[in-house]
Amino acid sequence: MFEQKVKPSEVARRLRVSVKSAYQWHQLWRDGGVQALVSRGPGGSGCRLSPRCLEKLAGFLEEGPAAHGSGEDQVWTASRVTTLTGRKFHITYSVSGATRLMHRLGFSPQAPARLVAERDEQALTAWRGGDLGGGTWPGRPAGATSASRTKPGRTIGPHRRCPPRSKAAPHRTRPGHPAAAAGPAP
Repeated sequence: MFEQKVKPSEVARRLRVSVKSAYQWHQLWRDGGVQALVSRGPGGSGCRLSPRCLEKLAGFLEEGPAAHGSGEDQVWTASRVTTLTGRKFHITYSVSGATRLMHRLGFSPQAPARLVAERDEQALTAWRGGDLGGGTWPGRPAGATSASRTKPGRTIGPHRRCPPRSKAAPHRTRPGHPAAAAGPAP
């Protein structure tokens, strides 16, 4: 677009980017041509593990966590991978960094299944099957759906802390107000 004499502000509008970015691109284009605008790849720091270490880590992950002293279940959590990289490669990763590392290798971190000690399998089976003792879940009536936050049936009127005016107590006005000269309200 810059070769067609399109202004950077128009480039920014067309590409839906900031004007500042368009001006930076224009400066790069003027200094180095189209070749200067070629992508340099994703930003950020590179992986701290070498390609050889990444292959080893993928092999360790294939073996499972039990082979590396992480319990009996076969679930790789991000914290377990963090511990594994620290033990095997002497490189520390944060939990979120270990998650990204696992995704890069084609794995996904899992959360271990934690069962309650007092778990009642028969009650769970009955609950999942819908057998709740013959009763039905009350729920909301079919016509009571609403997308607003207001309460159904609410009337618009004075605030609930303001008592309604009674005819016995006339509305007071300050002296000198035009309504005071007209007399009390009917």
